[in-house]
Amino acid sequence: MFNAFFRDKRLLVLSIAIIIVAGLSSYFVLPRLEDPTLTPRFAIVTTLFPGARADRVEVLVSDRMEEELQEIEEIKEIRSTSRAGASAMVIELRDDVYEVGEVWSRIRDKIDDAKTLFPAGAGEPDIEMITTKAYATILALKWTLDDKPNYAILLRLTEQLEDRLRAISGTEDVETFGNPEEEIAVEVRQAQLASVGLTAADVAQQLAASDAKLSAGQVRSSESDFLMEVDSELDSIDRIASTPIRYGSGGSFVRLGDVATVQKGIVQPPASMSIVQGKPSVIIGTLVRSDIRLDLWNEEAKQVIADFEAHLPRGVEVAHMFEQGPYVEARLVNLLWNLLMGGAAVVFVIFFLMGWRSAVVVGTALPLSAFMVLAGMRSMEIPMHQMSITGLIIALGLLIDNAIVMVDEVKTRMEEGDEAAHAVAAATRHLAIPLFGSTLTTGLAFAPIALMPGPAGEFVGTIATSVMLAITSSFLLAMTVTPALAAIFENTSDALGRHWWINGLHSPKLTLAWQNTVDFLLRRPLFSIGISIFLPLLGFVQARLLQEQFFPAADRNQFQIELELPPQASIYHTEAVAKKLSQIALAHPEVTGIDWVLGQSAPSFYYNIVKRRENNAPYGQAIVHLKSAEVAQEVINTLQKTFDREVPEARTIARQLEQGPPFDAPVELQLFGPDLYVLRELGEEIRAQLALIPEVSHTRSDLGDDLPKFALVLDEEKARLAGLDHTQVARQLAAATEGALGGTVLEETEELPVRVRLPKAERAKLSDISSLDLISPSINGEGPLKTIPLSAIGSLELKPEISAVTRLDKQRMNEVKAYLRAGVLPSVVLGKLQARMESAGIELPPGYHLSLGGEAKGRNQAIGNLMSSVGVLMVLMVATLVLSFSSFRAAALIGCVGFLSVGLGLASLWLFGFPFGFMAIIGTMGLIGVAINDSIVVLAALREDEKARIGDPLAVREVVMKGTRHVVATTATTVVGFMPLVLAGGGFWPPLAIAIAGGVVGATILALTFVPTVHMVFANPAVLSWSGHKKSASARSAATTQADPVSEDGLPQYS
Repeated sequence: MFNAFFRDKRLLVLSIAIIIVAGLSSYFVLPRLEDPTLTPRFAIVTTLFPGARADRVEVLVSDRMEEELQEIEEIKEIRSTSRAGASAMVIELRDDVYEVGEVWSRIRDKIDDAKTLFPAGAGEPDIEMITTKAYATILALKWTLDDKPNYAILLRLTEQLEDRLRAISGTEDVETFGNPEEEIAVEVRQAQLASVGLTAADVAQQLAASDAKLSAGQVRSSESDFLMEVDSELDSIDRIASTPIRYGSGGSFVRLGDVATVQKGIVQPPASMSIVQGKPSVIIGTLVRSDIRLDLWNEEAKQVIADFEAHLPRGVEVAHMFEQGPYVEARLVNLLWNLLMGGAAVVFVIFFLMGWRSAVVVGTALPLSAFMVLAGMRSMEIPMHQMSITGLIIALGLLIDNAIVMVDEVKTRMEEGDEAAHAVAAATRHLAIPLFGSTLTTGLAFAPIALMPGPAGEFVGTIATSVMLAITSSFLLAMTVTPALAAIFENTSDALGRHWWINGLHSPKLTLAWQNTVDFLLRRPLFSIGISIFLPLLGFVQARLLQEQFFPAADRNQFQIELELPPQASIYHTEAVAKKLSQIALAHPEVTGIDWVLGQSAPSFYYNIVKRRENNAPYGQAIVHLKSAEVAQEVINTLQKTFDREVPEARTIARQLEQGPPFDAPVELQLFGPDLYVLRELGEEIRAQLALIPEVSHTRSDLGDDLPKFALVLDEEKARLAGLDHTQVARQLAAATEGALGGTVLEETEELPVRVRLPKAERAKLSDISSLDLISPSINGEGPLKTIPLSAIGSLELKPEISAVTRLDKQRMNEVKAYLRAGVLPSVVLGKLQARMESAGIELPPGYHLSLGGEAKGRNQAIGNLMSSVGVLMVLMVATLVLSFSSFRAAALIGCVGFLSVGLGLASLWLFGFPFGFMAIIGTMGLIGVAINDSIVVLAALREDEKARIGDPLAVREVVMKGTRHVVATTATTVVGFMPLVLAGGGFWPPLAIAIAGGVVGATILALTFVPTVHMVFANPAVLSWSGHKKSASARSAATTQADPVSEDGLPQYS
């Protein structure tokens, strides 16, 4: 059974063929992505409440939705921001929720229930899922003529392109950005309105009454039925202008066109705008399903776009803002190249250490394991992206261990005279339990990463899944294909003699020196143990000096700019500032382009850039393109200083792209309490301390900006005498300034609202508003309608008010944010802030508390999720070791090696100057399973040798000498396998690679010194009294006889 693949060559060949075919077919059908797709656990709910103050929006809209949503137990967090006229609520689901469709359905039902409790005037809540992946392609329809852009043309063409992109197989969704809405504007001067005794609202009401888009019943007869309707709907500008609005004194009707101008245009001011390559544009973002190959979708999309471009009218062009395909291709090609280079380096090392035959066998195991992993990924529906491929690179050095140990064992037995079939069977039988134990413990070490819930787990989990698939494949091959190939190649080369290229490099001097070293250490067990644990303990001590980090910045030739003006700024002011920032950015030689979206968030061009802003005129977000990723940090810091100097009136933040789950700002401090003004005062104190830290570029507080407003102070007696009340005055002013809707016009598939209001020239200044004529009945409501100027019954006063009220899970909150210079770790700033707050004596009053948000909160939650399953898996790992060795002490010895390896990983991070980030934590956890593999093999060999298992120093030395070659080989291949990740540079992969590679090097020392020494002490405590001088064979024999009694199976009883 153990040599079936050697005896039956057909079985061997067919097994290899099946593995190759399964792997290649999987490679060609697996989806290709740049980064893992995160479960959509976020949604934003926007509700308009025109004219309401922030505190009224909080109580009457936000609070009522929060009350209903509290019943949904899958909700993790509800964050609401109530601004003047609008409520924006971000809902986040729990990390352990993966089937989100049903949960979001129940959330929609609860919001519908809350809607019935809204006051009059509040709009319909708009629920939008926040996409947590990048758009496959971002295009823009750009207006290239010098005259004013015709948005009617741009918007119609946008719809056509949207339809074509949706028709491509694999398209998930198509969204538009910076697209102003169209409307029919009816502008009427107040003098003309007064002449006919109407208000803007009256005109809108009459238009709505003339727009009868409803059934007028049916005409039914015995033979047929006919629908009937009033043929008077508003269907054109001419029809609107001809609408009669007042019966004149001369016996004729006054029509709307006589007193008003009717024209089609965009809503003024527009809610959002976009500027692409310096021109007005409309942006289109296309999402692609995660289960298809992006490269194939791209080919079809390019053809569709090219056909569309060929028929565009003059003055309109398609601008290609972003394509994910090249980034995906470059990322995967780079990773696959690293995989090939790592594999070649591993085979090269095996060639020098073990000879060409072993290198061929081990080199065969590498692609076979990779093919089995690809087949496993296909069955588990795991796409090819940077995490899954990197898992293969990490496993490169690990999966070779089983092959190396098996090849070395078969080779040794055949050199000792065993027949090939017997050598294969004996080697497989002997190594089955140790290799299974080491494979299982390595898998259990990586399992917490694969099982980690939440965005961080979804982001890095496939690393562990790929590693577990790889080492499982390696074990299966080591039990079947690898020993058969090893025996076949060993049989074919017996006549070639002993040369280094056949059996590997061998240095008698080096062997003798190592043998003397082992002798020296075994004679001094306490010294040996002490010197072995020195480096691990040093690592634990120096770990306190490591800076904390969540995820590092991304290596990308792009970055983003966020622009924020005071809350009263108009979108046209935002546009002017954005153009000025563009000029500054484009003057830098490394910047190749900049594109803006104003009034809302830009489309996601990177997986963790999510939509956070909507209907926000003072806000803008830009995508900046660079010549190369290497200069990103330098360019960002340079431009940040220039922006702050040249545009001081704006809060402009140049932000490097980050890896990992999204967060708004790297440093966030959340203050909770009941009183908004106390929260604002506390926030300003903390904000002032943050501003003094040199690494901080900008600060922001949710309650830090006041919104200036004009308050109309009415003389109530005069208003009553004029027949007006507060509500009538507010409605007439709102209709005159913002307009009143009156009916709609259908154009093809679009429904355009009709808005009636005064021209901009009569409502743009405070004096214009004060002189507005209000329509009022005569005293006591009798007689004809009269006009009265607003200034006659009241005055306008400028007053400040809190611009927004933020709540987190129904608690009022003031969140203070700090944005940092590129390359600065948030933990550094938090440490400095804590010291400054203590020195400044900032204390919170009773009823108020502070918590951390931003990167620190995400890191703590991710680590908590990572550790949630560690306890159970550690018990399983211990159980595996105990059952493998039938010994608690042996399992404890391996456990000590795993613990000490953590110190070695920390020492490596400290030595190379890397922070203790999340990837370093993952590397350290994986290191535990990797580091103990050699120790398991060495300990198994010690327990199998008749004399070494009872602690005979000479026998222990011989076992160590015999195992040194394959231990060194596995270590060398592991380190070489990680070299591509180390040499790739950047801040993402090197910490993980350094932690594992450095720890494995140190664990080799533990396997060859610490493990045999402690085993010898456990088996023969008498060696502790050995003086260290040479002893006679009889003395050694006497020491051996004083060892612990031997059990019935021949093993020392130290379990």
